[in-house]
Amino acid sequence: MPILRQLLAVLLMLLTIATGSAVADERHVIDPSQLAAAMRQHVGAQDTDRAAVREALARPDVQRVAASIGIDLNRVTSSVDTLSGRELQQAAMTARQINQSLVGGASSISTTTIIILLLILIVLILALK
Repeated sequence: MPILRQLLAVLLMLLTIATGSAVADERHVIDPSQLAAAMRQHVGAQDTDRAAVREALARPDVQRVAASIGIDLNRVTSSVDTLSGRELQQAAMTARQINQSLVGGASSISTTTIIILLLILIVLILALK
């Protein structure tokens, strides 16, 4: 009789595990395609932010100011890929200000403005190292 109980207990456990995992596989909190789309959107936004930072660092006026104050832009540019999250968003926002400075008829950016924005970018990038 004890062997029969043990056999029934093992059989019951196996059935419970098998049906529980089958039911669990069918339920998803979020659809896998929605999750993949959200990930693609997030990665795309980060790529756009990094492109804005690289564009700002590639500007001749930014390069000139960086050289005059002794900043190695190659090192800073290579660090852009390490940015993520809030730091990347702040750097991209600053970079967009630099990139849009000449829009709307302005013909030059003040050196002080470039220095301030460049220093903000550099501090954000180097803070991660």
